[in-house]
Amino acid sequence: MKLTSNLFYISLLGLVLGGCSIDRYIPQGESLYVGGKVKVESDSTSRRYVANLEGPLEDLLRPAPNKTLFGFPYKVWLHYWIGEPKKEKGFRNWFRRKFGEPPVFATQRIVAANVGVITGYLNNEGYFRSSATGELVEKKKRTVEAHYTAYLKPRYYIDSVTFVVRDSSQFSKDLLSTQRRTRFKTGDPYRFEVVREERQRIDRILKTRGYYYFNPDYLIIKIDSTHSNNTVNLFVELKLTAPQTAIKQYYINDVYVYANYNGLSNDTLSGQVDLQGGLHILDPERNYRPRIFDDAIGFRQGLRYSSAVHDVSLSRLVNLQNFKFVKNRFELIPRSDSAFLDVYYYLTPLRKKALRAELSGVTKSNDLAGSQISLSWTNRNLFRGAEILRLSSNAGIDFQVGGRAGNDSLRNNNFLRLNLQGELSFPRFVIPFYKPDPATGQALPKTTLTLAYETLTQQGFYTQTSMRGQWGYTWRRNTEVEQTFMPLGVNVIRTRNVSNQLVERIFAFETSDQDRLRFLRLLDSRLILETQYNIIYRPRTRLSRRHQFYLSGGINTAGNLAGLLAKNRRGEENDGQLFGVFYEQFARFDGELRYYFDISPRIRWANRFQGGLGIPYGNSYALPQFKQYFAGGSIGLRAFRARTVGPGAYYADSTTRSLLGDNSFGDIKLEFNTEFRIKFTSLINGAIFADAGNIWNYRLTELYGPEAVFGPDFYTQIAAGGGLGIRFDLNFLVFRVDLATPFRKPWYTLEEGRNPWVFNEFNLRSKEWRQQNLVLNIAVAYPF
Repeated sequence: MKLTSNLFYISLLGLVLGGCSIDRYIPQGESLYVGGKVKVESDSTSRRYVANLEGPLEDLLRPAPNKTLFGFPYKVWLHYWIGEPKKEKGFRNWFRRKFGEPPVFATQRIVAANVGVITGYLNNEGYFRSSATGELVEKKKRTVEAHYTAYLKPRYYIDSVTFVVRDSSQFSKDLLSTQRRTRFKTGDPYRFEVVREERQRIDRILKTRGYYYFNPDYLIIKIDSTHSNNTVNLFVELKLTAPQTAIKQYYINDVYVYANYNGLSNDTLSGQVDLQGGLHILDPERNYRPRIFDDAIGFRQGLRYSSAVHDVSLSRLVNLQNFKFVKNRFELIPRSDSAFLDVYYYLTPLRKKALRAELSGVTKSNDLAGSQISLSWTNRNLFRGAEILRLSSNAGIDFQVGGRAGNDSLRNNNFLRLNLQGELSFPRFVIPFYKPDPATGQALPKTTLTLAYETLTQQGFYTQTSMRGQWGYTWRRNTEVEQTFMPLGVNVIRTRNVSNQLVERIFAFETSDQDRLRFLRLLDSRLILETQYNIIYRPRTRLSRRHQFYLSGGINTAGNLAGLLAKNRRGEENDGQLFGVFYEQFARFDGELRYYFDISPRIRWANRFQGGLGIPYGNSYALPQFKQYFAGGSIGLRAFRARTVGPGAYYADSTTRSLLGDNSFGDIKLEFNTEFRIKFTSLINGAIFADAGNIWNYRLTELYGPEAVFGPDFYTQIAAGGGLGIRFDLNFLVFRVDLATPFRKPWYTLEEGRNPWVFNEFNLRSKEWRQQNLVLNIAVAYPF
């Protein structure tokens, strides 16, 4: 581990600096290379580019110098001090390779190579006829640094772009049609990287139009830089040496699918099923219905070859989650004038049935962490159509790891959980008269039926049961957009095993009416008959690979269908009930935006904004608890314990927390999070973060009071905090520890003489302040 190595080096440094010198190890006539510097010189026409070039040019210099610690090449010293091992294997050899490093000596060859690299880079960036020189300069005894000078010429810009064709053939027409979205823009600086991207772009387009054997190297982009105003004219054309196969369109002949390929040559026609469009399924054991391959594979006899259809077909077969390996090849029909390709798919199935047990740590969306033991059984290809049946059960304990306050709060935030679930998914829309477009969609649409039973026991309080059923569809038209539509979801929630002690405390004289109302609301049995739609958008940004975006949104409605089924009239005794259970009526809208920017290879700036609006109506005066929002905790406002912020300016006193635990929920949520993620080693990452937001009620004042309702002054009720974090990236999971403190407490008011901004209260030396304001969050995975 790198951390262990660094500690070893630091402890060794005192010994090294105390009397050991590396000079006596360096061979006579050699000097250690300690890196290089680049100075850019230019005339007045190109001086504005100098500041932006020196850094990138120095990043290009090779080789990298030996690592140093406070200027001392400790790894080289270890390399010499350990000496040449007598055996190729053994501790001494391992120790030398692990902690030592061969010396990098300065040579004129290094200088010459880097001069060529600098010159090439400048010319590739449009600084034509620029040049560079270099020399070795002695820094200290037996150490040398390379100094380079780049002589910058004016930069050239694109004046015009012309696509050149030599005839009126179909290929020439297709090549000309690619000009419409060329990467070359008039007025942009010439860059060879854009030239490379343009050739690849044209290649991708042509491959979707049947040109199977085309290659980017068959294109040449000529540059005319003879103008006196530092501009270039670009000419895109086909090389004269391009073969005829490259400009010929190819069509599909037959498609062969080997559905049980074992890695050996088994090009046998036994068990062959022939479908329309030249699709041949070779499945001797009849494990799969031919329809699944008819849906997944887009190629048909007589259709023109397209790389897009090729990619989509492979992606669909992989996303069926029935095959361990998916291989593909194309074979030209052996005729001199042939323009037809046979297509072969070789599919190696996964094991049909699998049993899995797992013990894991989890951090959930409700900010509870804990451990769980899971047992799942999977049957792939249940009805021979690549359907997947999963039966699972899990049991565990959930608790809030960070930011506890007192023994009562600790106990009240513990939950025992048992879940039984069955899920059956079909790789298609289970809708009559629908068939997917064979040329679009990275994955086949999926229909999912889910049945689940869950019990949640809050220790010392109650047990809540949930019986849930869902029918939904998921589909992706491309790699950027995923959509889910659940036309029907049913959830029956009941509360039982309420402790007598809790009931007595709730109805005690000192208990507030608000606490009693929230408790009685908890006891209600509720029916949620809902419809839901969600969309996720992950754009492939054209700005830079350093930028990443994530956008999601959702609409969730409940009560309309239940109201139609109930056929009750207002004022009757059973008003608002279906099958003897009150049904919820609400509409909920959610949105989330994430933005990531890689400042450097080791520093990422991550941001998230999320908002939610719940509108209860009819039977419901607030969102049901399973659908409400909360604030605080390890995935939200990390300076506050989960469910302790809001709604609005409300703050639960100690009596309320002892009765109901941390139990603040709302119908509206706004939250913004930002953090800088710093990579220290391959294992250890750090973070500096800040969070702000709150929750509010939509209109109800009875539960938390009027200060909890969303209004024009909502911005005065924003909670804020920040802190530091450390993350251990173990590849298979990320273990995260965040330490945070509040910056702004919205329940403080100036009228009461307390400023909501609490910077002036910081007092790390005070034990009481630390207990009340330092919140330690321990979680699995990143917060966003």
